[in-house]
Amino acid sequence: MAHEGKRIRKARKTVDRNMVYSIDDAVKLLKQSATTKFDETVEIAMNLGVDPRHADQMVRGVVNLPNGSGRSVRVAVFAKGDKADEAKKAGADIVGAEELAEDVQKGKIDFDRCIATPDMMPLVGKLGKVLGPRNLMPNPKVGTVTADVTEAVKGAKGGAVEFRVEKEGILHAGVGKASFSEDALIANIKAFADAVSKAKPTGVKGTYVKRVAISSTMGPGVKIEPSSLMAV
Repeated sequence: MAHEGKRIRKARKTVDRNMVYSIDDAVKLLKQSATTKFDETVEIAMNLGVDPRHADQMVRGVVNLPNGSGRSVRVAVFAKGDKADEAKKAGADIVGAEELAEDVQKGKIDFDRCIATPDMMPLVGKLGKVLGPRNLMPNPKVGTVTADVTEAVKGAKGGAVEFRVEKEGILHAGVGKASFSEDALIANIKAFADAVSKAKPTGVKGTYVKRVAISSTMGPGVKIEPSSLMAV
């Protein structure tokens, strides 16, 4: 553990906390400082000039990362009949209806993403108290309430990342792994920033994207110049 602390201190020294880097330099630094034995997750944090307490300033959406997220995603689908068969064929890990709802109600949640066909929403709607706080509630705005379960499952498995601004106007998401090439990470980060930019609410006045930083699981935060990011 002493060695681990030394490594983290060394990585932090390579990053100037007060410096704002271009996207290219930021990714280079991040990869240099991600030196643990496991493949660290790369996360982006964006400070937005919004107040999510106001409905017209909520930022929410989904983005398909061009190079995938690098993580193994377990997908649950609420569906019946042909749609349930379709979901299984598309690679869903868990498929069900009433029995799946019972499991969720008991707190048995063995999945990272939840999809539902529209006819299942009266059933799924009752699970809001359990799924909502975990950000797993299916929603048509992010494509997780849909009749096209094949597309939704493949998207979730292939790198579709949901985002939703938290209080204080901060938004976090995983955008890849430290083992990805610099080009792959840059493409993912730019695609994510572009999606957030397009999700700008009409009620926002002033600067929308205030600050952006990326970090790996154990590495220091690296600030990015928003303009180098938004020129997608």
